[in-house]
Amino acid sequence: MAKIETVEALRSLYKPVSERAGAKDLQALDFYCRQFIDLSPFLLLATHNADNEVDISPRGDGPGFVLMPDDLTLLIPDRPGNNRLESLANIISNPTVSVIFLVPGIDETLRVRGTAEILHDETLRARFEIKGRLPVTVIRITIDTAFYHCAKALMRSRLWDPKAQVERSVMPSLGKILKDQLNLAVEAETQDEMVERYKETMY
Repeated sequence: MAKIETVEALRSLYKPVSERAGAKDLQALDFYCRQFIDLSPFLLLATHNADNEVDISPRGDGPGFVLMPDDLTLLIPDRPGNNRLESLANIISNPTVSVIFLVPGIDETLRVRGTAEILHDETLRARFEIKGRLPVTVIRITIDTAFYHCAKALMRSRLWDPKAQVERSVMPSLGKILKDQLNLAVEAETQDEMVERYKETMY
């Protein structure tokens, strides 16, 4: 196996980047970026800590859950999760982040890079109120770069194709998986029990 150790060696294996692909980076959100983010109910947030350990966290809510007060800013509510707080702790250590936005049914994605900070402001949190509940904090990202990513990955994966969907029952419940992985001496939570519990704690 030949290990590639330089960018020059890597580049020599691939065709040159096309003029269009090389020039598509934007330094602020335009109309099309804002439209995509307004439609997006799901994103992946990549962060890394001071030791360059990388974490990627899924974030989801109703379409438009990410606010854009201007063309250089994203506001992402931190909804209840598992309270491990890797993403938030990483932002404190190293504020450089990347985000990928997805929209069901659209194979292109939107990628954003920037600098993040964590805010605990009552007025800001109130903008994300759902069912009388507020996020504990809000992530504010100041954008450096935004660009559309081509559809090939989602086309190859058939991510939105109903015929490619996997029945949930082919995998055990997360409760069963964690019971086995951690040798827990408790009865495994079923998938239905988990869904009902999550309905009460999502916000």
